Amino acid sequence: MEQTEYISVGRFGRTRGVDGELHVTPLTDFPDRFVDLKSVYLEIDGRWNEFEIETVQMLNGRPVMKLKTVDSLEQAARLVNCELAVRRDKLMPLPPGRHYVFELVGCSVVDDKTQQVMGVITDVLRYPANDVYLIRSTDGRELMCPVVAAFVRKVEVSAGRVLIDSSGLLTNEAT
Repeated sequence: MEQTEYISVGRFGRTRGVDGELHVTPLTDFPDRFVDLKSVYLEIDGRWNEFEIETVQMLNGRPVMKLKTVDSLEQAARLVNCELAVRRDKLMPLPPGRHYVFELVGCSVVDDKTQQVMGVITDVLRYPANDVYLIRSTDGRELMCPVVAAFVRKVEVSAGRVLIDSSGLLTNEAT
């Protein structure tokens, strides 16, 4: 699996006010982490650029950020929908047994009984009851597997594979 140095933790939403502030849509389970950040990386023209953060405040549980070099509504408007990233070494530590989505995407899904490769995880969908692995099967179909102990037997991120009970696989009819 390809590893990138920069991990997306949010996306700029709409602007706020006229001084260059932007709402942040967190792509993390830790939205409060933005308050302690000193800088973020934005991908502009295919290159990651570091921007120093001037202020961050939480409004209704959502971060609002002001970058030091962005001082007008017009400048901020150019950053709407831009992803915010941090270096991999700045990620929040997770408890044992928890994994970041980017660690799971690209992992092979293997039947724990037959050792047959069922496909590759392409995304993790978040639902209130449990997450669901979105899997591109070896024959090109889109499958889903609820992330529950009854079906997910073992996650081996370092080996790039997830062992499952394949009886838990569902076909995604939307594709």
